[in-house]
Amino acid sequence: MRARLILSTVALLATGCATPKASFDRVQSTVGERTGNRVNWNRGGPEDAQIEQGVQTLLRGELTAERAVQVAFLNNRELQARFEEIGIAQADVIQAGLISNPNFAASFRFPNRPPSGTNIEYSIAQNFIELLMRPLRQRIAQAQLAQTEIHVADEVLKLAAEVKIAFYTAQARRQMLDRLRVISETNETAAEFTKRLHDAGNTSDLELANQQGTYEQSRLEGAQTELQLRRDRERLNRLLGLWGSNTNWTMGDHLPELPAREVSLQHLEARAIAQRLDLQAARLRVDLIGQSLALRTKTRYVPAEIKIGVDTEREADGQRVTGPTLDLELPIFNQGQGEIAKLAAQYRQAQRELEAMAVNIRSEVREARDQLVAGRDLTSYIGKRLLPTQQEALHLTLQQYNFMLKGAYDLLLAKQNEVAAERSYIEAWRDYWIARAELERAVGGNLIGKTFVDQSKR
Repeated sequence: MRARLILSTVALLATGCATPKASFDRVQSTVGERTGNRVNWNRGGPEDAQIEQGVQTLLRGELTAERAVQVAFLNNRELQARFEEIGIAQADVIQAGLISNPNFAASFRFPNRPPSGTNIEYSIAQNFIELLMRPLRQRIAQAQLAQTEIHVADEVLKLAAEVKIAFYTAQARRQMLDRLRVISETNETAAEFTKRLHDAGNTSDLELANQQGTYEQSRLEGAQTELQLRRDRERLNRLLGLWGSNTNWTMGDHLPELPAREVSLQHLEARAIAQRLDLQAARLRVDLIGQSLALRTKTRYVPAEIKIGVDTEREADGQRVTGPTLDLELPIFNQGQGEIAKLAAQYRQAQRELEAMAVNIRSEVREARDQLVAGRDLTSYIGKRLLPTQQEALHLTLQQYNFMLKGAYDLLLAKQNEVAAERSYIEAWRDYWIARAELERAVGGNLIGKTFVDQSKR
């Protein structure tokens, strides 16, 4: 029992007392600061049931974009799989801190003539180089763990953007479908009224056909939009990890109103460079490869293994010979030339990829910022000028149509213009919120909040 306790203590010291929970807590803190939402790593604990109840509570209410993001953070299975990367990296840290087992060898040789004593030899050896390299292995493994934490947190932020985009797309489709249903009902009433006029001989066959065609076209457009809405909902269900009765969630009948004042759009590029997690992970990758290259270059003449041990041998006449042993590889032909060249190329490659990522991030920020500004301006223009004008034109045309001053073709054209303006308004409204979600993703967090510290330099 005492020996087992000693071995457990040694193993604990060798692992550096590392736990996946500490790593996940850092991920959770990063995500919470940047999104205001909570993530959970389902590891079969008692809190998992509480998380499931929380998901059910969120789904019972009217779903919003933020509530949808929270559901995805708690329920998306692919995200749960990404969290396991932390456990894998943590296992690598543990492995890097362990010392390999010593090698034990024994031989027994039996003589074929007197003296008849058996020749017995025992030896035990340990790789000495491995003991010296252990702190370096641990440092690299810890850096790789930090890179994994940043990568996982970045995946969470990507999911948040995907959920918001999918939600606003579905909500805009729902809003348009409601409008198309009203238009279809109006066209149905107009078609029935035109038919009665036609039966009484007060309108032509052409006007009746035009009005009936308008009604059938509105029904077709409504059916197509409803099918697209179903696709949008299923895409959102996949992101939220929902199935069965949980897919019967509801959402608001129109998109959120645009904020009265826009957040500051100054210095977004610099902010993105400072806090984008994927860029931080790329910086860490450059550092890791640079450390590996420097280490391999400095140790090119050091043998991969230097085994030091002790050997004892008992001769056939009973005499015992005991002494130290040394077993090493002589770096005469292979001095790691290929490994060093490969690491040097990988280091240059990682640097160029980091530079390209920084350029692309700046471009993404500018593009999303321009889309946000354009979306806001376009929504305001259509909602305040174009749409009211088309609605007034339809109203006046309908009045003149009722007084036989305008024909069915004029009314059809006015309806088409009003529907087109309505569609453009909803699409511009949707595009604003999508651009906002994309800008949050491009910047690396909520647009409202502090500038975050580069975690790769902690």
